[in-house]
Amino acid sequence: MDNIESITGMGFQSFFELLGNQPIAFILLALTLGTLIGKWTFKGISLGSTAGTLLVGVILSMMAEALYGITYTIPGILSSFMLLLFMYALGLKVGPQFFSGLRKGGLAFVAIGVIVWALNWVICYFGAKFVGLAPGYATGLISGSYTITAILGVGQGALSSGAYVPDTGTTIEEVGANMAAAYAISYILSSVGIILLIRYLPRIFGRDPVVDAKLAETDYSGGATHPVPGASGALTIGFSPFDLRAFTVTHDRFIGRKIAQLSKDFPQVPILRVVRDNQVIDRKENLIIAKGDIITVRANVHDLILEEGELIGEESDNPLARNVPMEVADVHIGSHEISGKTLKELASHGTGGVSIQALFRAGNELPYGPKSELHFGDVIRITGPDASIKAAAKYLGGHAILPTMKSEILYLALAMLVGYLVGIVTFTVSGIPFALGTSAGCILAGVGVSYFRSRNPEFGGPVHEGARSFLQDFGLNAFVAVLSANVGPKVISALGGDTILWLALIGLAGALIPPFIAFWVAIKLFGLNSVIADGATTGARNSTPGLNAIIEESKSSVAAVPYPVSYALTTVLALIGGYLSMILS
Repeated sequence: MDNIESITGMGFQSFFELLGNQPIAFILLALTLGTLIGKWTFKGISLGSTAGTLLVGVILSMMAEALYGITYTIPGILSSFMLLLFMYALGLKVGPQFFSGLRKGGLAFVAIGVIVWALNWVICYFGAKFVGLAPGYATGLISGSYTITAILGVGQGALSSGAYVPDTGTTIEEVGANMAAAYAISYILSSVGIILLIRYLPRIFGRDPVVDAKLAETDYSGGATHPVPGASGALTIGFSPFDLRAFTVTHDRFIGRKIAQLSKDFPQVPILRVVRDNQVIDRKENLIIAKGDIITVRANVHDLILEEGELIGEESDNPLARNVPMEVADVHIGSHEISGKTLKELASHGTGGVSIQALFRAGNELPYGPKSELHFGDVIRITGPDASIKAAAKYLGGHAILPTMKSEILYLALAMLVGYLVGIVTFTVSGIPFALGTSAGCILAGVGVSYFRSRNPEFGGPVHEGARSFLQDFGLNAFVAVLSANVGPKVISALGGDTILWLALIGLAGALIPPFIAFWVAIKLFGLNSVIADGATTGARNSTPGLNAIIEESKSSVAAVPYPVSYALTTVLALIGGYLSMILS
C-alpha cells in the first residue's frame, strides 16, 4: 500500500523509482507489455514477443535515465541463467535432428558462418575507418552489431596488455569509452533489426516458412511418421482401428476357463477387465471365467463386430466394463531373451491388451508387421490400459515411460551443469581467449540428452512438452528484459553529435547485410531449405532472439538444427576479429 500511495502522490518519477528498486517488477512489466506489442500485426508483419520485450525494456530504461536520472542495473546472473534455460530447452527439442542436420548440411553451415563473420568485420572496420571514427569505435561496432559482449572484453584486453597503444593525446579510457558507445548504439538497433530480418527472410525470397519447415522436418526425420522417444508429441494416442467392447459370457468356450488359457487361444482378443456381480474383480492369469461375467476385450473393430458377439455372448453396455482408461507408453527392450522374437510371438506371451503404435531402432522409426523382430535396445511404443502396459513392459525387460505432467529436474540440472562447465573452459592463444561459450554448451547438453533419450526413453526424462516449451519461451524473453534494462542507459550516454548517426548506419549495415547475403548464398548456391538456411544464418549472427523469431514464424523448431554449428564457429571468429580490429586501429 505504501508503494501505491507513493506512486499516486509523486507521479511518474515514483513509478520509475519503483521499477529501479524492484527489478522483478521491471522484468514482469517488460514481459507483459512486450508480449502484447509483439502480438500486434500490421499488414502481416509483427515484432514477436522477444523483440517487443526488448523494445519496451529499452524505452523504459531510457525514459528513467533521461527524465529522472535513474539508472537501472539488474544483476547479469539472472539474465545469463534465463538464457541457459532457453538454450537447454531448445536443445531438448532438436536433439534427434541435430546429427542428421550435420550430415546433410555441415559444410554449408560452416560456409554461412564464415560469410557472415567476414562481411561483418569488413563493414564495421573499414566503415569506421572510411568516415574517420576514432580508435575503439570499430571494435565496439563489431561487438554491438554482432551482439557479442565478449568482444568488448577482447578489445579491452588488447588495450590493457599493450597490444594496442593509443596515439599521443588519446587515453586508454577514451578508447574504452568509444568502444562502449559504439557497442550500445549498434547493439540495440542490431538486436531489433536482426529479429525482424531473420523472421521474414524466407518471405522476402518468396518462401513459405511454415511449408518449408514441414518439408525440413520430414527430410531430417527420414520419412518417419511418429515422433522419436522423448520428443514433443511422442506419447500421444493417435488413431487406432482397435476399440474396447464388453460382452456377457454365455458360450461354453469361455465358461470355466482361466484367463491365461484364453490369452493363448485368442491372442488377438485380450481380456482387459472382468466384471462380476457389478464389481470389477482382480484380473489374474489363474482367474476362472464364470457364466454371466462381463468381460472387456480390445481388438480390431471389424473383428469385434463380426465375430466376438457369437464367440463370447451378447454385447453389454455396463459402464464398469466399458470405462477402461487407455494409455500410451514407450518401452525400452531390456531383455536379451526377447531379442529375436517376432511381434506375433510376443502377442501370445503375456503382452495381451496392448497394441503397437511405433517401433524404433537406434532412434530411427522402422516399419513393422507380425513378422518384425525385436532386438535388444529397441524402443516400442504401445497403447492399452495401464495394467496391460506395465505387464508388457515387465515382460520386455523395461519400464513403461508414460505421459506425465512432471519433469525430471535431476537430468536438467546435471546436463546444464556439464554444458556450462564445458562452455567456460578457456584457452588463450596470443592473448586471445577462446571458449565454446556457456550458451553453446547448454544447447549441446540438451541435444545430447534428447539424442540419447531417443535411443532409450528412460534416459533424461520424462520432460513434459508443456514444461519444456515454457522454459524455452520464458527463458529467452526474461533474458531480453534484463538485458534491455542494462543497455538503455548506455544508449543515452552515447547520444550526441554526428557520430551517433554513423554508429547507427554502420552498425545496422554490419548487422543486417551479412546475414542477408549469407541467406541468399545458402538457398541459391547450396540449395538449402529456407528455414534451415535461416537457422544457420541466425546462428552465424549469434542471435538467439533471431532464432526464436523464425521458430515462431515457421511454427517449428527445425531451424535450431544448424544453429549450434554456425554459432560456435562464429563465436570464435568474432573474438579473433574483435582483437584484430583493436590492434589494427
